[in-house]
Amino acid sequence: MNDQILIKQDGRILRITFNRPDDNGVSDRMAAELIKALGVAHETSDMVIIRSIGPDFCTGRVRGPDFPPASPEAYSRRDEYDSIFNSYKAIRNAQVPVITVLEGRVMGFGTAVTALSDVSFASDQATFNIPEITHNVMPTMVMSAVYDRLNRNAILWMAYSADFISAQQALTYGLVSQVVAHEKLNAEVDRFCNLLLSRPRPAILGLKEYMRVAPRMDDQGAIDYARSLHSMVNTSEAMKKKPH
Repeated sequence: MNDQILIKQDGRILRITFNRPDDNGVSDRMAAELIKALGVAHETSDMVIIRSIGPDFCTGRVRGPDFPPASPEAYSRRDEYDSIFNSYKAIRNAQVPVITVLEGRVMGFGTAVTALSDVSFASDQATFNIPEITHNVMPTMVMSAVYDRLNRNAILWMAYSADFISAQQALTYGLVSQVVAHEKLNAEVDRFCNLLLSRPRPAILGLKEYMRVAPRMDDQGAIDYARSLHSMVNTSEAMKKKPH
């Protein structure tokens, strides 16, 4: 277990916490642990919550001291990025909802994780950016996470300018679900989690599955898929139980 990423089972909630308060970066090893946890989260959990220890959610990807120097050849260098691309894929493919709790700076990898999550709560003091171009790096990795999640003009403005945007702007862009007063953030996250835990599991998983698959279908395929899921989920035994 990597102590820079804390993974804890809390009842039916899987809590994943980035634990690098000195720089708030996410290393490739941390990303690998994230992939592993998300791949099996549905076996024990009804949701995953991702947050961070320290003043910022995430200031981007960092190369650990034990990470070998980057290869000068593009072909061999491609594999070096797999942990990041695969962590994006793991969030998309997680069978249970992934919720992010955002404070401080949310940069690069952090912005990508936010865009990919299913529900995100941002402190009103949080700020967001895509800084790669300021380091003479094309932000292709982040683009692969946000291209279908944000307005095109918003994505390109953030990528070209690298300026920070406020939590309220992030809400306008569709990057976050809710902006909450900083002192009320934890209470609002807890309220939502309790609400989600009270919902029937087949409906929660069915919604996640539909939103993952349907946008890549043509119109008729999306309708037919909805009809099939509607019949299957709504006739399950768990859906017949009366709400508490």
